[in-house]
Amino acid sequence: MIIVITGSRKGIGRKLCEYYLSKGDIVIGCSRQESDLQNKNYRHYIVDVSKEESVQDFASKVRKEFKAVDILINNAGAASMNHFLFTPPQIAKELMELNYLGAFQCCRAFVNLLKKSQHPRIINFSTIAVPLKLEGELAYAASKSAVEALTKGLAKELSQFKITVNAVGPTPIPTDLIARVPREKLEALKNQQTIKRFGEFEDVINVIDFFIHPKSDFITGQIIYLGGVN
Repeated sequence: MIIVITGSRKGIGRKLCEYYLSKGDIVIGCSRQESDLQNKNYRHYIVDVSKEESVQDFASKVRKEFKAVDILINNAGAASMNHFLFTPPQIAKELMELNYLGAFQCCRAFVNLLKKSQHPRIINFSTIAVPLKLEGELAYAASKSAVEALTKGLAKELSQFKITVNAVGPTPIPTDLIARVPREKLEALKNQQTIKRFGEFEDVINVIDFFIHPKSDFITGQIIYLGGVN
């Protein structure tokens, strides 16, 4: 398979790259900085997914080398853990541009390459902050709510091309995204889950593997939250 993974330099994106490369897939990654990941089947591009011109240039370069893309994983994103009263409008704007607009633009840029695949898939990233309505994460959750709306809307609009569109909503996983979140807040969040443990990279990979399996052609427009959250 040929898999495009945004936000691939570190965290979940890096783990996804390493996993699919280990399976022999061709992985095309991107981030706003260079990557030190070295593999003959890996390509890395400097891309700001919040900028339309950058995304279009990225897709154009991929198109020159590959005739089709099988999977698009919109992993690039950022979070902000602040009470509404202490969240500047600029931060809310940046989160919406990176988390929602970034996914929107990547879907739009790669859809023609996805159309040429036998089992085309788009996987987006949400968060359990959406269903749990977590305090102090309003701007972040709002941007991911928009991603969920994008997921469900695209599932209908792209169904004629046999492109399935789904999303995974992870629980906290030890990455830079939550590095500065107070431990007590993470513990309180964990206690709201049915399964009271922090997430692992393998949990996310398992859901993505399910979504991209050839037998998952009949599954689209779904959001799977981890940890027993609903």
